Amino acid sequence: MNHSPSAAQLDQKYLWHPFTQMRDWMKSKPIVLERGKGAHLWNNAGQKYIDANSSIWTNLHGHNHPKINRAIRTQLDKVSHVSALGFANSPAAKLGERLIRLAKPRTRFPKTEPRLAKVFYSDDGSTATEVAIKLAYEHARRTGRARKPRFLSVDAGYHGDTIGAVSAGHIDMFHKAYSGMLFKTDKVASPYCYRCPFNKAKPQRADAREYRKCNMECVEQVEKKFESRRKRGSDYAAFIVEPGVQGPAGLIAQPKGWLARVGAIARAHGTQIIADEVMTGLGRASAGYFASHAEKIQPDYLCIAKGLTGGYLPMAATLTTQEVFDSFLGEYDEFKTFFHGHSFTGNPLGAAASLASLDLLESGDTNQKRSCLAANLKLYSKPLWKLDMVGDIRQSGGVLAVELVEDWKTRKPFDLPKQVGIRVCNAMARRGVLTRPIGNVIVIMPPFCTTQPQVKKIFNTLRDSIKEVT
Repeated sequence: MNHSPSAAQLDQKYLWHPFTQMRDWMKSKPIVLERGKGAHLWNNAGQKYIDANSSIWTNLHGHNHPKINRAIRTQLDKVSHVSALGFANSPAAKLGERLIRLAKPRTRFPKTEPRLAKVFYSDDGSTATEVAIKLAYEHARRTGRARKPRFLSVDAGYHGDTIGAVSAGHIDMFHKAYSGMLFKTDKVASPYCYRCPFNKAKPQRADAREYRKCNMECVEQVEKKFESRRKRGSDYAAFIVEPGVQGPAGLIAQPKGWLARVGAIARAHGTQIIADEVMTGLGRASAGYFASHAEKIQPDYLCIAKGLTGGYLPMAATLTTQEVFDSFLGEYDEFKTFFHGHSFTGNPLGAAASLASLDLLESGDTNQKRSCLAANLKLYSKPLWKLDMVGDIRQSGGVLAVELVEDWKTRKPFDLPKQVGIRVCNAMARRGVLTRPIGNVIVIMPPFCTTQPQVKKIFNTLRDSIKEVT
């Protein structure tokens, strides 16, 4: 008789999960996911689930996609990994050309916006933003823009877990514990319409961006911060922003025009822009491929990760300009080289998967799926407004957030110890839908291939689960 420990038992005995209170984890049996197809996942007991958060926002086209599978298998028959330190490989080179072409704006942009020309590969979203921060820091010093470069980012911003990325973040729950390790960055107010102190509108049963009453004071705050920095003798080296939606802050969706206006302020002060499109990019949060382009902003550094390989393999890219690249050119003994890198930089398997994923992304079929998904999310989320626990529903493209509150008329939030978001998501899992909350915010971000009946089930399940927790 076989008495080997189960995967769940081995997990609880040996593993430590990210962003997880392990005391809580040990109290219940984990869901062990074993296979997937399209928008569905199955556990090791055969139970089927809808993947309503794209396996932590990474999966674009669905699980087990034949085109991406085929691309990886083909590359496996050639070589799985080669070093990027002193060597090149074909998939990475082709992907670089493809990313620069994809990042070219589809419409006419202001002449002040830069042209992206170079690609630096890394492993994930944290390292992609870390690369951008290091490049911007050194570029500012080398070009004389700042002797001691300083960065500006958005309150409740999140850019990853490496030290530079954490320094640019402003979420106490994630970042405060490491405050003694970080370098100082400045912050400006988040354009959080639902909880903005400048928004005089009373709560309504609609996205707060639609009925807000303000004069975009959040933009004025940004301008004041830039002016204050200039009076101290230098401008910011770079402004770091999550275009369109601030992800881990609670999917805070920015009002139309905010990014365009703060971007113009940054440009007027000679400040470079780092666009963290790790979550929002590649068609996730806008009708185009990048959320920054929806506001006619072309950043100096464009950070891509998560869905780059279609959610298959860890791979990231930081795109930047010829000007930045040139500031690192010099003689060998001048040590102007960019001294940063990763063992798996430009991994051929990841690049092959990425090329296949971009083929899918740029196809007419996927563009239609993205449009249908956005429309279905909007349609089937509407009945949730009838629930008193629903305070705000905000959507950007294929990204939707449902903020739960004690009373929608006062916007009073639930105390975190009540774990309302976690309890709702646990109830959804019992009904066959998987997602993960951000505090009291329920995230709905399924793969582009998610069908109308599947979207309908997601929101029916969410509604029933909210009622259960109530």
